[in-house]
Amino acid sequence: MKENVSLFFRKLRRNIIEYIATNRLFLTYVIIAMLGLMLVRYFTTENMWAFETLICDLALVLIIGSFGYLVKPKNQYRYFMIILIIFAVMEIINSIYYTFYMSFASFGELGTVGQTETVMDSVYDKLKLTDLMYILFPFLFYLIHSKLLKTAYYNFMSVVEKGKKMCTVTLLIGCLFLAYTFVTATATDYSRLAKQWNRVYVVERFGLVLYQINDLIQTLTPKFSSLFGYEEAAQSFVDYFTSDDIDLYDGDNKYTNILDGYNIVFIHMEGMQTYLMDLEFNGLEATPNLNKIASEGMFFTNFYPQVSIGTSSDTEFTLLTSLMPAASGAVFTSYYDRNYISIPKLLKEKGYYTFSMHGNYASMWNRATVHPALGYDDMFFEESYTYNKDADDPNNLEYINLGISDKKFFEQVVPILENIEINNDNYMGTIITLSNHSPFKYLDKYGEYDMSTTYNECDEVTGLCEDVTTNYLYGTDVGNYIMSSHYADAALGEFFEYVNNSTAFDNTVFVLYGDHDAKLSRNALNYLYNYDYKTGELKSEDDSSYITYDDYDHELNKNTPFIIWTKNKSLRNKLHGKVDYVMGMYDVMPTLGNMLGIENEFAMGHDIFNIKNDNFVVFPNGNFLTNLIYYDNSNSQYKVIKEGAELPADYISNLLDKSEKILEVSNAIIVHDLIKNEGETVRKMKEKEVVE
Repeated sequence: MKENVSLFFRKLRRNIIEYIATNRLFLTYVIIAMLGLMLVRYFTTENMWAFETLICDLALVLIIGSFGYLVKPKNQYRYFMIILIIFAVMEIINSIYYTFYMSFASFGELGTVGQTETVMDSVYDKLKLTDLMYILFPFLFYLIHSKLLKTAYYNFMSVVEKGKKMCTVTLLIGCLFLAYTFVTATATDYSRLAKQWNRVYVVERFGLVLYQINDLIQTLTPKFSSLFGYEEAAQSFVDYFTSDDIDLYDGDNKYTNILDGYNIVFIHMEGMQTYLMDLEFNGLEATPNLNKIASEGMFFTNFYPQVSIGTSSDTEFTLLTSLMPAASGAVFTSYYDRNYISIPKLLKEKGYYTFSMHGNYASMWNRATVHPALGYDDMFFEESYTYNKDADDPNNLEYINLGISDKKFFEQVVPILENIEINNDNYMGTIITLSNHSPFKYLDKYGEYDMSTTYNECDEVTGLCEDVTTNYLYGTDVGNYIMSSHYADAALGEFFEYVNNSTAFDNTVFVLYGDHDAKLSRNALNYLYNYDYKTGELKSEDDSSYITYDDYDHELNKNTPFIIWTKNKSLRNKLHGKVDYVMGMYDVMPTLGNMLGIENEFAMGHDIFNIKNDNFVVFPNGNFLTNLIYYDNSNSQYKVIKEGAELPADYISNLLDKSEKILEVSNAIIVHDLIKNEGETVRKMKEKEVVE
């Protein structure tokens, strides 16, 4: 037995030595390539030794390198050198990019390279030696190649190397490693890889090579898709915006120009949903400040975001342009270079100064590029704020989840706003909050909020009853979300307390909106409606006290607050009360545009005060909502939401046609840049109709 074991290890040792001796150039390529990829992670994300990332990097280095075996040994050096130079360039670019944006570079941003001329001084100032050290790796490879040239290595390999076999074996090993990467990836990993918006996370999990390959694919996809179907898309666009139906709900109403000359500040409330405003525990509302603001302003109770994979960025895009999200990919990352009509652009034409504020990095969702393109003059993002960045410190209340906490953020927003107020006659801005973002796990940082429930329990034998208190929501998905939202509401309250006490902002209107739902499952939300205190489980549908909460109810529960508020008492009297018309994010621009005296002639939504109960909200998945029904496009079924409603025979079919047309035309505008290319055609046709 011992002799067999000893023989096995001797044979293994001999095979390893033989492999190293006959694959010195390939192994040198692998080691140098891996060293560069590891170091770029060390100097950026600091996860140099993450096992899953190492495996993924190694897999791709092996797969790419395996094809070198198909080249004659004396020419393999050139193949591997080209790969290492590409890697070095990739590492240098991303190292420098990370220094500025705390993120990684994208092929989609290559078109903006020319703009760096204005910031070259700051580039030189921030450049580090570690940003350029990656250029040494190809030189190291050259030195090793030079040494091999002085030996008989290449001549020997020309005789003994079996190129096709080595290529196949190496490729197979690389594919096995890559398979391990994807097998061990979670749903969150896949989601973030597909969306590509959180670049740091993708690099930390999948490595720089896979990130860059995935980014190239996502960058090229919209470029290819825009090459086909232009004529048909353009005709559809022209037909839609020159039809009689498009003008059906145009015209003035009692709110026309009511905000002309007023400043506008949007408050983008991360993950805030409307049902929170109806929750109360032990006499304390879950969102007391938001409720107060809603009671003082104009509160739209049936307002729905229309987001796709772009989530928050989709909300920004749809609100500012009245276009739907893209059918494939996110506009902010795939179609950011088109010409869009937006609220900031139109207000700039009226002399407004425009700005955006966010506690996260400007590279997130490509905002560094998109916000200026949408018309924002200035951006105040992560680098504009000072806070304790120790994310691992549980006592650090200045850092929650993705970065700066809302309270610390609003605290520093105040002086920036004061300066803007002093130096500008009119301004429009967007303030994007951050803390109320999943996974809602920072319970120790959210502050105290008693969600306990007291109920009366009687002993069936003795008949004695007593009050029992349970805090069953604490630690559940929905409970944690309520705690997080309560914190975000408190931060919002502190900001509006400042606004109310300030001598400024009497000429300013604040528009608050929830960007999208919290992405909680129907089962998680059911804890609010059907928790059985006695069993500690959800009630069955057979229980007489069971409250129906089906898939339709869950979709309808995804509405978010939309509030127009001002401290100006005269204006507040005119913009006050609840508005219960069904309304989508794409209706914001036409509605506010009428109030501000601006118009987007290519809006997909409507002024809600013109269309009223005739409005319908189409979602990117083809579902739609009216004041009568919610329609599920996946199964062609619907739920009546207005008791006693009688639907005309063609009600569903007409709305299906309209929904499909909106999605089709909106996507055509985005993919084929039709406002730029065909907008003038529509304008001339409309002018001709007026003359005739």
